[in-house]
Amino acid sequence: MNSAWCEKTDSMYSDYPRVGELSRGELRDRLEGRGLGVRIGPFDMCLRVAVPAIVDSLHELYRNYPLLGFDRVFSFHVLLEERRRAFRRRTVRFIVDGKAPHEDMPAEHALAVLEWGINLVIAFRHHSHLMLHAGVVEKAGHAMIFPAEPGSGKTTLCAALMLRGWRLLSDEFGLLRPGTLSFIPVPRPMPLKNESISVIKSFDRGAFLGPEIANTRKGTIAHLRPSGPSIQFAERVAQASAVIFPKWESGTELVLEELPQNDAFAALALNSFNYELLGETGFKTVAKLVSGVKSYRFRYSDLNGAIDAIDGLLRHDAVDHD
Repeated sequence: MNSAWCEKTDSMYSDYPRVGELSRGELRDRLEGRGLGVRIGPFDMCLRVAVPAIVDSLHELYRNYPLLGFDRVFSFHVLLEERRRAFRRRTVRFIVDGKAPHEDMPAEHALAVLEWGINLVIAFRHHSHLMLHAGVVEKAGHAMIFPAEPGSGKTTLCAALMLRGWRLLSDEFGLLRPGTLSFIPVPRPMPLKNESISVIKSFDRGAFLGPEIANTRKGTIAHLRPSGPSIQFAERVAQASAVIFPKWESGTELVLEELPQNDAFAALALNSFNYELLGETGFKTVAKLVSGVKSYRFRYSDLNGAIDAIDGLLRHDAVDHD
């Protein structure tokens, strides 16, 4: 197998304390005070939260992330604050670097609003890489890329793979370094929606999920905590081995078929946050990806069968690279 599968540099954050080392009281004081410095993939975030009801959830969901001091320039400053008005429903306001990017939202959705807001900041501000709307997982040096539209089941598939030993790079952002096949990890709490919540609970009863948040604009949401190794090795890029366009369909037979390069190119360009913005760089980066690895159309209805198929693809790819 190719030993140069990723950049195995020691993480500069390996000796940093973790969020979970704080007591809940200490975490609350930091969130309500100067802020909490957290490293998320390539981003340094300063987080302030003036919503006491979600502190316990944040303590669990972010327990493995490195704690940062204030001796740095943060990538962004985030504030979530509760808004109380007489005779009106309580709301929360998401603020990034002093500005609110959208209207206030129901207070009972606070955790979901915070997670959506952080994703929004990443999607609109980070353009030094091609940003695919894709999940990315890695195992044994092989990264599988899952570009897909919302509702395709990519988060559920990435969650199941992570719970079976794959390293999560992201369920949302495929950050591809221009001109390479190198994907940058951005492991974040994974928002499972509606039926996917019970599917993952049944799939792995040891998985930690945050509270179920009902009646959001995306239905019921519960966040799955990234695995410890996904956070521990978040400084390691991974090299793409295959691009897989997944689609869950109830009762369907499993289909894994190779896609022509031109079809894969068009689908990747469509499933990108910043392809047009990057112009020629985006074009060349997508072209390098589809010419460098095989692409597949993937239809499935059973998670265990899907994982077996992807593990089989991994073994086949490993043999090809021996």
